[in-house]
Order: sequence, then C-alpha cells, then structure tokens
Amino acid sequence: MVPSPDADPRPAGPAVIDLDAYSPARIAERVESAGVGKARLGFLNTFLLGVLGGGFIGLGAMYFTIIVSDASLPFAAQRAVGGLVFSLGLILVVLAGAELFTGNILLVMALAAGRITLRELLANWGTVFLGNVVGAVGLAVLFAASGSWKLGEIEATAVHIAAAKASLPPLEAFVRGILCNVLVCLGVWLAMGGRSAVDKIAAILFPVSAFVAAGFEHSTANLYFIPLGIFLHSMHPGVAETGPTWMGFLQNIVPVSLGNIVGGGVMVGVVYSAIYRRRVESKPEEPSQPPKS
Repeated sequence: MVPSPDADPRPAGPAVIDLDAYSPARIAERVESAGVGKARLGFLNTFLLGVLGGGFIGLGAMYFTIIVSDASLPFAAQRAVGGLVFSLGLILVVLAGAELFTGNILLVMALAAGRITLRELLANWGTVFLGNVVGAVGLAVLFAASGSWKLGEIEATAVHIAAAKASLPPLEAFVRGILCNVLVCLGVWLAMGGRSAVDKIAAILFPVSAFVAAGFEHSTANLYFIPLGIFLHSMHPGVAETGPTWMGFLQNIVPVSLGNIVGGGVMVGVVYSAIYRRRVESKPEEPSQPPKS
C-alpha cells in the first residue's frame, strides 16, 4: 500500500531532520484517504502498479534466497539477515510506488468509514492480486532464464523453500498468513506515520524482517517462491527428490491469501478503524457561541 501525498502544514524553510511522526489518529485518516484513492484509481493503472508490486516483492524474495543459501551462517543470523534483505520488496512498493495485495487489505478502513463500497474494495483486491501474479511469476520466469541460480546453492535452496511451502497443511498456511499480514500491515501503518524516506524505511524493516524470520506466509512472496521452485525442479529434477507442484502452489496460495485478509483486515484494519472511528463519533460537540451583538 503506497502512502498518498499529504501536504505538510509546516512552513517552508531550510531542510532539517524532523523526528516527529504523524499521530496514530492522523495515520488512520491517511490510511482511509489512501484507500479511497486506490479504490478509484482505474483498472489499468491499478493492474500495472500491481505488476510492479509483485515484481518488487519478488526481488526481495530473490535477495532472501541468496542469503539463506549460505549454510555457514548460524540459523538465527540467517533468518534475521534474510528478513532484513527481504524488506527490500516493501520498501520499493512504498517508496517507488506500487500496489500490493497484502498492503491493500487495509482498504477495509475506508470501507468501514463508508467512503468506498464493498464492490470497489473487492475490485481493487482482485485487480491488484492479478497484477501481483503477473509481476511475481514473471520475475520467477526471468530469474530461471538468467542462470543466476547456478551460483552457490541458490538452486537447491529455491527448490527446498518452494517444496516446503507447497507441502504446508492448509490450517498452518492459513494461520501463518494471519500472523504475516498483521506484521506487514503494521509495517505499512508505521510507514504512513513517517514524514521522510528514512522514516518509512526504518518503519518497514523490523515488522517485515520479523515475519520472515518467524517463517510466516506472504501470498505475494509465494507467487514468486513456489513457481521459481517448480521451474528449477522441472529443469533439473535431480536437485531434490521431491519438488513443488502446481497443485501444491494452489493449496498454499488460497489459505495463505485468506489468512492475509484476516490478519491485515481484521486484526489491524478493523481494530484501528473501530478505535479511531469511535473516537471521532463520540467527540463532544463544541458549545455554540452566543451571537455577537
């Protein structure tokens, strides 16, 4: 989800380092307004930005695979560093501009506020998801064709990651999807509170690296991970005894996507919407002033 432009009320002047962030209540307003803009962006622009979003997350996943291919790293360091480099994907989405299914789950806040319709919400999710598929799978095709997977243990690692994801039991995939998008949407939420590029990058790094380190499931990332493993295993079946399949791909993507909706939409979007919408609705009216004589 890309933060919308927001006019800075501070007077113009020399560039300074500003440590102030938007308040949570102001972030809620910004997320709602961004959701309205996204829901009414138009099919072609939404789809193309979705393609970019899928490709950007795929780049983060590619970077992650390279790091975890180094077996000499201790487990915790491997996961932590892998999570930090995976954050490249969401950083590109937020700063370069793109649409991401998991981040756009926060459009539920605009829906809860009555500013968009359910039809607009579902149309946005469907269009962005389709664009993410094209971008992430397209990057997997390009990486498989590049031959870069021949370096080190990248090929074996990519196939192993894909096979593990494709073989997850549906309930585990669903719950991991919930936990993942709680953290992703909190990263987006915090980024919406930042005023500078540095603020936004810092806000993204820890929530995203935490979900990666914990092994939670991100639907858009899996649109890259699993197809890449399928492509590589089909090219070199001997790299692993058991490789991922397209049926396993579907059995992962469906519960993970549903989990992402619950995690980001209910546990972040609905909760914050209830908190800050209630505060707005319960705010006492200003006492009327008597007319001046």
